[in-house]
Amino acid sequence: MAEPLPFVAEPPGDLATTQAAADAAAAEWGLPAPQHLRTGMNALFTCGEEIVLRVARTTAPVEDALWLMARLAAEGVRVPRPAIEGAVHHGDLSVLAIERLHPHGAVDWAAVGAMVARVHRIAVDDVAAHYPLPFCGSFPHWRVEALREEIDDLLDAPARAALDAALARCEGWRDRIAAAPQVFCHGDIHPGNVVQTDDGPVLLDWDLACRGPATWDHAAVMTWTERWDGVPGLYEAFAAGFGRSLRGDPVGDLLAEMRLLVATMMRVRAGRTNLEAAEEARRRLRYWLGDPDAPRWRPA
Repeated sequence: MAEPLPFVAEPPGDLATTQAAADAAAAEWGLPAPQHLRTGMNALFTCGEEIVLRVARTTAPVEDALWLMARLAAEGVRVPRPAIEGAVHHGDLSVLAIERLHPHGAVDWAAVGAMVARVHRIAVDDVAAHYPLPFCGSFPHWRVEALREEIDDLLDAPARAALDAALARCEGWRDRIAAAPQVFCHGDIHPGNVVQTDDGPVLLDWDLACRGPATWDHAAVMTWTERWDGVPGLYEAFAAGFGRSLRGDPVGDLLAEMRLLVATMMRVRAGRTNLEAAEEARRRLRYWLGDPDAPRWRPA
């Protein structure tokens, strides 16, 4: 049976399209005029100080996200709360109204690790009955072999050799992670998906929730301090809250390298049409080329 797609698998569209959906939702709910905040895989609009509208093109009913929020909250996992129950549908886009979070202080990474441990204790089948949970290795942007082929003309000979050597070290990675015990994963733990509030950290963006080894949720933060210029001790605090470190775990180390490799190749690909991305790609390639002065990376 084919793997389900993640809850959000493609961007919502241009600003005019997403603005129209947000305007329709605000009119239906009697909210202030939406102001565009940012667009990634979702488009976010603020409505005053307390509400954010999330406009998305989802692969399952958007109401499934409301079920997941409630399920996670019941397990003691802090997630954004719905500001209004239900959703507004506008063409093939859906709009949710969620609480607007107000950051306060430095992220408590030990508390984040403890919440991720709670997530991993929730039975995969319980969630999969209500929310898409693809195998983590099936995500479209993790088709690393195809991605490497796609960027070949953008690489010089040393960069090709460096990336190919990294891919060779990771050979068989899908089989290795598929053989590990599978848990319910957030799917994209990194500082951009955590907001510290007065009540503690909140985990954002469950669009890439999946099933995979526990290391899937460790892999990005394992190298965040060293490669992404994160705060010192970030992963050590996360691991303490989680209950154990996965540094030195063969699958953990494999996925940490794979995360860096995919992030690099995606920036190379984006650099085909974006000068800023091309410059960042050059920064990242210096690491793979073994440059002892390779700079820290900038998140996209």
